[in-house]
Amino acid sequence: MVRVKKLTLTDFQALAELRYQIRKFLHFSDEAVHESGLERGQYQMMLAIKGLPEGMRPRIRDVANRMRIQHHSAVELINRLEAGGYVRRERGQDDRREVLLGLTPKGERVLEELASHHHEQLQSAAPDLVAALRRVMAGKKKGATESGRDRKNGHRG
Repeated sequence: MVRVKKLTLTDFQALAELRYQIRKFLHFSDEAVHESGLERGQYQMMLAIKGLPEGMRPRIRDVANRMRIQHHSAVELINRLEAGGYVRRERGQDDRREVLLGLTPKGERVLEELASHHHEQLQSAAPDLVAALRRVMAGKKKGATESGRDRKNGHRG
């Protein structure tokens, strides 16, 4: 069993600051998405479809996995996006049973605008986010050193 480092007040403050910086960005994101007429999940679905890693096919199960949601939840999001004219379903070329997702021209335009706003916001928020993450990681490195020292001294923890 691995011994867990006891967190200090500084560790808690670092974690709280990181959560605060993440919440600030997510608040911006929610407002921007809402102003565009979409829901948060719809924007995230469109981003997941467009931003799949190279070689990954835009299938419902793949985007659901990337978003960490259930298949049926992904289907509901896709249905709403399709009804709004943002997403289309297409049959696979090789396997006609396969359903592939793609953005419509309208979906591409809306995603481009939202993603640009998010990118700009991240550029300005990055220094605070990175600083908060570094504070958390500084505590982890210190804890890892202590654990390593304990193991060298024969302590199992």
